[in-house]
Amino acid sequence: MTGHTIERSAGWWVTNSRALLRLAFPLILTNFAYVALTTVDIVMLGRLGALDIAAAGLAIALFNQLRTTGTGLVTGVSNLVAEANARGEHRRVRELLFAGFFWATVCGAVFCVALLSAGPLLVRLGQDPAVVGRVGDFLTVLAPGMFPCLWLQNLRHVTTGLKKPGPLLGITLLSVGLTIGLNYVLIYGTFGLPAFGSTGVAIATVVVFTLSFLGFTAVVRRDATIRRYLTWSGPGRWSPGAVGSVWRLGLPIAGTYASEAGFFSVLTLLIGTLGVDALAAQTVLNQIVYIVFMVSAGLSHAASIHISEAASGGDYGRARRLGLLGLAWGVVMTLAVAVVYVLSPTSVVSLFLPAEHASDTGIVALTASGLLIAAVLQIFDASQNIGNGILRGLGDTAGPFRISLLGYWAIGLPAGYLLGVGMDWGVEGVWIGQTIGLAATALLLVIAFLRRADRLRRAEAS
Repeated sequence: MTGHTIERSAGWWVTNSRALLRLAFPLILTNFAYVALTTVDIVMLGRLGALDIAAAGLAIALFNQLRTTGTGLVTGVSNLVAEANARGEHRRVRELLFAGFFWATVCGAVFCVALLSAGPLLVRLGQDPAVVGRVGDFLTVLAPGMFPCLWLQNLRHVTTGLKKPGPLLGITLLSVGLTIGLNYVLIYGTFGLPAFGSTGVAIATVVVFTLSFLGFTAVVRRDATIRRYLTWSGPGRWSPGAVGSVWRLGLPIAGTYASEAGFFSVLTLLIGTLGVDALAAQTVLNQIVYIVFMVSAGLSHAASIHISEAASGGDYGRARRLGLLGLAWGVVMTLAVAVVYVLSPTSVVSLFLPAEHASDTGIVALTASGLLIAAVLQIFDASQNIGNGILRGLGDTAGPFRISLLGYWAIGLPAGYLLGVGMDWGVEGVWIGQTIGLAATALLLVIAFLRRADRLRRAEAS
């Protein structure tokens, strides 16, 4: 390879890294702000009684499980919009936007019914009837918030597909402040309002979701490019073809999201059988890994959009390189965080450990040792997340769903049980098994991406 060729190659990686990170960073920061938004509710609930905390925590967990699944269904809208926009098919962009709203509304209705009917099922699963009663009160208020929540996600994916993510970060940060204020007013009763207790959190959440959607809509309509797609009159709204495209691409994504969330939930239940200390350590590690996961989520989405654009023009060689570029940045960023874990695990743990466990040296030591495993785990977690995104960029969402079933459930879960329970390695064994499952999933996704990119490139050449 000549010096000039090396220089041009290096220039490609630098130029495209800038473009990738320029789109990824607003998404990453928005993800961080959203973590803060959900954390506010948990922190403020911590000042209430045990019954309120347990009921609200369970209700929020149920809501978030369904919200994640619904978000998965409209995630593919960004890729379809990116492809259509790259081809100059502006009418299709508008059709895809309304198709996304259609599926967000359908999901909102189905999930509302599911949440409002959850009480009897929770009782059959052995939950305390008193807790279930409070859960029902909480979900009666919270369930309708699924509509504006999913509408906002759809609009976010459309603007991201157009490479105009807009001021969603600013709106999310404002939402954090609004949530704190509304929670305080509605939980404890000020300014002449009654004290709603934990139900006040549900009221505040619905209000914030609604105002966030309306605010984001109002702001992005100021952009002339987006405004022409958000008009309710004229041709190019309802399209059975666009509705079908969003469904076909989004359904496997929703399944993948649900599969991953379920995998972590089942492993947490398994760890819960190993004792209170183990469960406390797992809770802290989950929160730490979840925060770092937001980095790979932003990179995954940004890489996916760039690959969709390249694929729409038949440039599968560029799409392949963009996928590898996204993976490289994911590894680099998680390695940087891993260095902090290795150098000062106890200091990191102390930032997240609840006050009631801060003086328990056994839990601190267990969580710190788990953080060393998490340093490796999160590299594979980031890689499998980005692997999902880059495969989605090539139009493959069914493959990641099948791979998730194999990697999470056929490899990771048995490995966690075998090492943690069968070989009596305890919670560390479960964490190692979880890491093995994520590593297998990441490897299979990367292989699938490279094979698909090469196959499409050969087909385009012939």
